[in-house]
Amino acid sequence: MPRSLWKGSISFGLVNIPIELHTAVRDHRPKFRMLHAADKSPVKYERVCIRDGHPVAWEDLVKGYEYAKGHFVVLTKEDFKAAAVEKTRTIDIIDFVKADAIDDRFFETPYYLVPAKGGERAYALLREAIRESDRIGIAKFILRDAQHLAAVEVIDNAIVLSVMRFADELADPKPLGFPANDGIRKAELDMAKALVNSLAAEWDPEKYTDAYLDNLMRIIKGKVKGKKVTLEASETPRKGEVVDLMERLRRSLDQAGAKSRPSKARASKKAPAKKRTRAA
Repeated sequence: MPRSLWKGSISFGLVNIPIELHTAVRDHRPKFRMLHAADKSPVKYERVCIRDGHPVAWEDLVKGYEYAKGHFVVLTKEDFKAAAVEKTRTIDIIDFVKADAIDDRFFETPYYLVPAKGGERAYALLREAIRESDRIGIAKFILRDAQHLAAVEVIDNAIVLSVMRFADELADPKPLGFPANDGIRKAELDMAKALVNSLAAEWDPEKYTDAYLDNLMRIIKGKVKGKKVTLEASETPRKGEVVDLMERLRRSLDQAGAKSRPSKARASKKAPAKKRTRAA
C-alpha cells in the first residue's frame, strides 16, 4: 500500500475510527527546470535581500506580514503556536448535510480515508450509514499546522474526504455584473435548450483527455531521441463583432445533428461496432 500522508482517526459522536489519509488525485504533468541557455546547466535561485543585494541564508529568514506598502510586522514561531488551535489527529464530523445543498465552489482537494488495522468493521459501518442517509459529513481537522474544513462522503467502497474552502474564501460574484434574463426571447431559449439536449451524453471521464499534454509529451520524447516533431497549429481567431444569435443557434443545431447522424455511405460499408470491454 502507498505511504499515507496523515494518520489519525475519524470521529462522529462518541465513535472513533482509526484511519489513514491517502491522496486521491495525481499530477502527471511534466516538471521543468530553468537552465542556462549557453551550456544547459540548471540554474539555482538565491534568496537576495532587496536593500543590500546580498544573499540571505535560510537561518536568517523570518516571516513577515505586509500590513501597509513596505511596512512589515514579524511573526515568530511562538506567535504561530499561540494562534494555532488544539493540534489533534482527529477528523471531527460536526454535521451531516444534504449533498445537493453544497455549492461546488467550496470543494478543493480530495483524499481517500483508508481504515487502519482493526478499524475495518467500524469503517464499513460508517460508510454504509453515510451512503444510506444520502448525506455528506462536514468536518474539521488539522493538516500541516492549519485547520481545514472538509466534506466526508462515500464514493463506491471508499470514504472520501475533500478539503473545503471556508465561506469567506469565496469571492462575491455581484460586482462582476452578470446579465439578467430580461432580454431573453422564448424562441431563443427553446432553440438553446434544443442545442443542449442535442449534445446530451452519459458522463464518461475517460472520454476527455488533455490534448495539450499529449502534444507536449510527443515533442519531449522526440527531442530526447534527437528528432523534431512538427504539429499543426489550429487556432480559432477571436471575433468581436455582434452576431445573430438565432442564426448561430440554428447552425449549431444543424452541426450537432450532422455529427450524430452517420452518412448513408459510411453506414452501408461499416459493420455495427462491437461494444468494447474494459480490461481488468
